[in-house]
Amino acid sequence: MADRAVGVPFAKEGIPFIAVPAGVTLVAGLLGWPVLVALGALATAFSAWFFRNPSRVVPHGANLIVAPGDGKVIAIEEEFEPRYLKERSVRVTIFLNVFDVHINRFPCDGAIEDVQYQPGLFLVASKPEATIRNEQNAVMIKTAEGIKVLCVQVAGLIARRIVCWASPRDQAVRGERYGLIRFGSRMDTFLPMGTKLRVSVGERVKGGETILGELS
Repeated sequence: MADRAVGVPFAKEGIPFIAVPAGVTLVAGLLGWPVLVALGALATAFSAWFFRNPSRVVPHGANLIVAPGDGKVIAIEEEFEPRYLKERSVRVTIFLNVFDVHINRFPCDGAIEDVQYQPGLFLVASKPEATIRNEQNAVMIKTAEGIKVLCVQVAGLIARRIVCWASPRDQAVRGERYGLIRFGSRMDTFLPMGTKLRVSVGERVKGGETILGELS
């Protein structure tokens, strides 16, 4: 799939959230209401910051897996993934707070085998049970070597909209943008057992740029 957001300073899904407070600020300025001008300007600045769409330098190298989003690694767990992979895997969980970039990126090259949306709850995204119970969208990628990598967008307490631009049979390109989650969330990446990890719990990562690991 073509990277639809190249060169765009903000995710298009954020334009209404930027335009509305900007319009309120303009009207308040014309009417001479300084308090509303200040509040509107703050809301406009926050919305523009939240939906920012920075470019990233994607690392080159065979079998590399990059972070699918910005944030903090809050868990690295070996577990059985029962819904899509149906096998043991390594889950790397990245928590995105409201100040992180919320554009999501493909962790690796490959063919998109499946995209599955699951409605659910809006528990605090950092809780372990959010992995299964929260609203989420899963993208299954199969590399040229036949290795499956699962990337899951998980909604959080105040994240009420998951956006995914990817479709089955599209081609995933490492570091390419494929969606976003509004207002706080997490990204789960399920990697094969034996993957050589390059991150640890507590580390901050950048989507499309930080190397999570290397497939064996």
